Amino acid sequence: MRKVIGITFKKRKIVKNIAIVFLLLAITLLTSSSGQRRSDFTVKTVVIDAGHGGHDPGTHGVFSEEKDIALDVSLQLGKYIQEYLPDVKVIYTRKDDKFVELEQRAHIANKNHADVFISVHVNAVSRSSIYGTETYVMGPHKTEGNLDVAKRENSVILYEEGYEEKYEGFDPNSPESHILFSLTQSAYIENSLYLASKIEEQFGTRAGRKSRGVKQAGFWVLWRTAMPSVLVEIGYLTNPAEEKELNNSSVKANIASGIFRAFRDYKNDIESLN
Repeated sequence: MRKVIGITFKKRKIVKNIAIVFLLLAITLLTSSSGQRRSDFTVKTVVIDAGHGGHDPGTHGVFSEEKDIALDVSLQLGKYIQEYLPDVKVIYTRKDDKFVELEQRAHIANKNHADVFISVHVNAVSRSSIYGTETYVMGPHKTEGNLDVAKRENSVILYEEGYEEKYEGFDPNSPESHILFSLTQSAYIENSLYLASKIEEQFGTRAGRKSRGVKQAGFWVLWRTAMPSVLVEIGYLTNPAEEKELNNSSVKANIASGIFRAFRDYKNDIESLN
């Protein structure tokens, strides 16, 4: 009897997860079909998103937390843009140690009609020998490692009250829920990939970082933003040497400078199409 009940429960769970996937897929198709590409090639507004914050610390190392390092780099990036690209409006999803819901981060970018969305994060992995930068764009994950990063970043919704209803039943720990992201493509994938490649190029050649390349995975915040969007993992707090570097103000300034130069070059290239 117990075995029959267990099998029935498992089947119901699978059916429920599949239903959730197709519900989210329908929402995605409606959203993408209603959103139009901008006809003018200008980059006038950028939203900088410091990952995590408040009661959500993100990843951590021996002595530091992701939310603090991400905020430092994000604020420095914004300063560089305001100083050297005064025609660009800079909007932050947070400027201090406060919790911002995942859906709200995308909403801030969409309601301000941002031309670019840059989300800054710090990575973690079980192997302490791994280090370096990775820049993600929206898309199907090619490896389990990419899926693990997306699961971890998406799991921030678990800190939110009523997340089951707010995120239409999306479960960040469920592989079935992430099927959605392998079935959909962002309308802005080409520009997102272009910006991501410029960021990783800057990291590898100018900012003194080890670039681990451009990758794709299903990040909720990138899926919901209606503009070219990237999520930048600036290093690994689980690597002892890199944790020390990421807490050095000069290193953080170099990382922010690398993202800035990539954004500047992206802006120049896009606007040269006018």
